Amino acid sequence: MSTPVPTVTPTSGPTFLGVPFSTFFEIIFIAVIAIAVERIVTRYLTRFATRSRLEPNTANNLALTFRILVLVATVIAISRVYGVNADLILSISAIGGAAVGFASQKTIGNFVAGIFLIAARPFKVGNYVRIGNIEGIVSEITINYTKILTLSDNIVSISNLQILDRDITNFLHETTDKKSIYCYTFEIGFDHAVSTDGIIQIFNKVFEKYDIAIPRKPSYVLTRSSAFERIYTVYLYVKDPEDIFTLRPLIAEEVFQRWDDERAKLKK
Repeated sequence: MSTPVPTVTPTSGPTFLGVPFSTFFEIIFIAVIAIAVERIVTRYLTRFATRSRLEPNTANNLALTFRILVLVATVIAISRVYGVNADLILSISAIGGAAVGFASQKTIGNFVAGIFLIAARPFKVGNYVRIGNIEGIVSEITINYTKILTLSDNIVSISNLQILDRDITNFLHETTDKKSIYCYTFEIGFDHAVSTDGIIQIFNKVFEKYDIAIPRKPSYVLTRSSAFERIYTVYLYVKDPEDIFTLRPLIAEEVFQRWDDERAKLKK
């Protein structure tokens, strides 16, 4: 009984470095498409970052993320050309993704939240905001953290994942091509020692002093009242968010000083 001799099917057509020309051209085509897509989208992201005034670190992270996605898609496409089973590729990707996910769940969450904040744009660098109980000027927005310059001249970093779970107040009132106006609100409370007319006069005298330095005269409204106190909300309009750091304590201090003077007059 003769032993069968295995037959080798020769590669049909010419080859280049052992790779059939048809397969080689398909790989080149995939690579060209990937490079073209990467260049177009990267150019768009650069323009988007310039228009949105994103920090360079944030723009670079966005570009790097997209390049990684293009690279993964290119590897999968070339693997299919070589005949690698797609199920095997997906299985390896799923195992790797699960391992990375368990190892850096919070980091990935921050990254996704950062992408959402950049797309939704509830605020941008330079805006005066209140996020939860933290308020100040947005100094930097990255993929993972947003940095706030507070009244105490400290930089507070808040993870983007936490920002999505907090109330966000952007004090930007209106924006035109030439200027932006911020309307900052804060509360001042008084007892009933001074009459309502006296408090109105106090506010008017203080506001007239700062009327020239700001785009609009400050205003106020009685927010709530009880048997012990009256709470007024003050509306302060500024062009530069840093003016809030200066004007808020000055106005509050002068209002209370005049209020103390009025109380002293009533005791005489």
